[in-house]
Amino acid sequence: GGSGGDPGDRAQNTSNLFGAMLRIDVDGAAPYGIPADNPFAAGPDRCTTGSADNACPEIYAWGLRNPWKWSFDSGTGELWLADVGQNAWEEVDIVELGGNYGWRCREGAHDYDLSGLCPDDLIDPVIEYSHSVGNSITGGYVYRGAAIPELGGRYVFGDFSQGKLFASVDNGDGTFGYEQLLDTTMLISAFAAQSDGELLF
Repeated sequence: GGSGGDPGDRAQNTSNLFGAMLRIDVDGAAPYGIPADNPFAAGPDRCTTGSADNACPEIYAWGLRNPWKWSFDSGTGELWLADVGQNAWEEVDIVELGGNYGWRCREGAHDYDLSGLCPDDLIDPVIEYSHSVGNSITGGYVYRGAAIPELGGRYVFGDFSQGKLFASVDNGDGTFGYEQLLDTTMLISAFAAQSDGELLF
């Protein structure tokens, strides 16, 4: 919602819904309720876009550029999200309540445009790769199937433009790398998880 480079710095502005992960309660008051522990739940009942005084209560996390697919790890409940980069970096985030993932101040773990609202508590991605590898990330799932034991507990994702399939590599210190699993001729646009934990793309 912010055009190339987010010239309006919308992803860092919590008074609108752009560049944010939203969480609402569809079983609450019509048309929806606000979970009580959302970061800005104490504000207005609904987002009033354009009011600089009111952060939107629907927001769960923000500072995102172009999230392309997210999923919950069925083993841990963690929320994994792939965020398509601008000109240089693609990223994977583990989304936390109230987290600010940096766009447009940062693209991946790298400075992009520091001229706007850039707080000190920005969260870097857990995985990133440069546009020398691929330039349109597609988020997948943490593998919880049985057919490929060596992928157990690893986040599987792809790149739309290059057709590459990747899996996370746990560095053992709270950080992750990645390895390429396949180089296909497909435009990988989405993943799905079967009830038995096996993955489709």
